[in-house]
Order: sequence, then structure tokens, then C-alpha cells
Amino acid sequence: MVNQETVPAALCVAEDETHPRPDGRDQYTISEVAAFTGMSAHTLRWYERIGLMPHVDRSNTGQRRFSNRDLDWLAFVGKLRLTGMPVADMVTYAELVKAGERTEPQRKALLEATRMDVVQRIAELQDTLTVLDYKIGTYAGAERAPERTGA
Repeated sequence: MVNQETVPAALCVAEDETHPRPDGRDQYTISEVAAFTGMSAHTLRWYERIGLMPHVDRSNTGQRRFSNRDLDWLAFVGKLRLTGMPVADMVTYAELVKAGERTEPQRKALLEATRMDVVQRIAELQDTLTVLDYKIGTYAGAERAPERTGA
């Protein structure tokens, strides 16, 4: 069981909730979102084009206006990217979210499959770390060993 106090709030938010940013605003330009998230404006536009950000509002002049809800979603998408989830699966997840509560079992299954992949990668990385630690220890031991002479 996950301790909810250790999970970032943005990841615990339901699709219909939002967390205001410290300045209390709830509308951001694409450049502000790019600066806030570290994602490029090009990536944000692409996410919208492929359906990963289907709910971005527009001003009366057509300029994108991102909300706190969008920022929360992007934080979650960023975590999914870190898991190695394919973009196509992220888009599928976004479509399932958009389809509503009836898709919760499919969303859960997709996240559980991704979790299993992450757990496997963590185990592989832990094994790799063990090998690296062993090799580093070998070199540390070699540095301490006295020089051997032919005598």
C-alpha cells in the first residue's frame, strides 16, 4: 500500500479537480507552461495535436490558455514518460480518461501493466548497480594493494 503522504499532490488529483499554483492564477500561456514544465512549446503543441492534451482552452484570439488542471495533467504525463510508456499508450490513456468513469478498469489495467514494466526495470537497474559497485570495489582494492615487484 502506498503512503498517500509521500505521493505528490498533482498525481493524486482526480480528473475533475485542480490544484491552484502559488500565485493563485489559473490561466497560462504556452510559453509560461513550457517554462514551468520544462517541456518545449513544440512538444506541448504536439501533445495537443495527437490528443494527449485534448482539453486546452483558447482565448478569443485563438491563443492557448492552459489551466492548473492542464498543469496537473502534464505533471502526470511527465511521470508516464519517465516510466517509458509509449506515447501511443499515453494517448490511449488520455482517450480513456476523456470517455469517463466507465473506462476506469481499462485505465487501471494500463497503469498496472506500466507499473510491472517499471518494477522490472528497477530490478534490472538494481542488478546493474550491484555489478558496478562490485567493479568499483575491485578498483578501490587494487589502489590499496602494494605494488608487486619482480623480486
